[in-house]
Amino acid sequence: MTGAASGLGLAYAEVLAEAGARVTLTDVDAASLTRETARLAEAGHQVRCDVLDVTDREQARAVFAGHVRVCGGLDIAFANAGIDAGAGFWNPAGHRNADGQVDTYDPERWDRSIRINLTGIYNTIREAVREMKAHGQGGAIVATSSNAAVICEPIVGLPYMPAKAGVAHMVRHLALELAEFRIRVNAIAPGPFVTNIGGGWLKNDPQARKAWDANVPLGRVAEPDQIKPLALYLASDASNYMTGAHLVIDGGMSLGRFG
Repeated sequence: MTGAASGLGLAYAEVLAEAGARVTLTDVDAASLTRETARLAEAGHQVRCDVLDVTDREQARAVFAGHVRVCGGLDIAFANAGIDAGAGFWNPAGHRNADGQVDTYDPERWDRSIRINLTGIYNTIREAVREMKAHGQGGAIVATSSNAAVICEPIVGLPYMPAKAGVAHMVRHLALELAEFRIRVNAIAPGPFVTNIGGGWLKNDPQARKAWDANVPLGRVAEPDQIKPLALYLASDASNYMTGAHLVIDGGMSLGRFG
C-alpha cells in the first residue's frame, strides 16, 4: 500500500485492515506513517509499515520482500503514491498563470512528477507482480489513476495529465499481459478528494473548496472515506471477473462542465 500515510492511500489501508487483511503501509513520510500505523494497530488491525520512496527500485524490492517474509505472501497491492504537479496554465480565477505555461513550466518539476506519478506506479506494480508470480496464486493489483487521465484540467500542472493517462493505459496493457497468471489489474480514477495533495489546500482554503464544490455535478468534493467501498470491491473476490478497468469516481466532473 504505497502513499499510505494520509489521504486516499490511508483510506485504502483502513478499509483493507477493517476487512481483515494483513496490511503493510508505505510512504516517504515516516512520522505520519508511523503514527497512522500505530493508530490502526491500537484498533486491533494487523498492520505494519515500511518507509518507501517509490522511485527507488531497490528499496521497493526490499519492502515487498519484507511484506512476504512477515505475512507469508502477497495477494493485494495498491500502487497509489503520487504528488501534485503544481499550477496549470490557468489559475482558479481563470487567468493565465505565468509559471504554468508549457514554455515556462519548470522542467525539473516535470521530471519529478513523471518519476513519481508514472514510473513510481510501474515500480510498485513490477515488484508486486514478482511476488504474486512467485507464489502462483494470482492476485489483485489496484493503481490510482485520476479523472485527469480522461479530461484536461487547466489549473493542474501539465505533467499530471500524461502521467495519469499513462497509468490508465499501463493498467489495460498489464491486465492483458497478466491474465494468464490470474493477476487482475484495475485502476481507480478519483476526481477531487480532500487530501494532503497540493499542500492540503482543499482542507485549508474555504474559497478554493467552494469553487471546486461548484464544479462538481453532485455539488461537493469527496472525503477519503468515500473511496473505500470501491477500493474494497476491486481488492476482493467480488470483482473476480474484472480486469483492465479504469473506474472514475469524481461526482460527475468528467461528464463536462455545467452551470
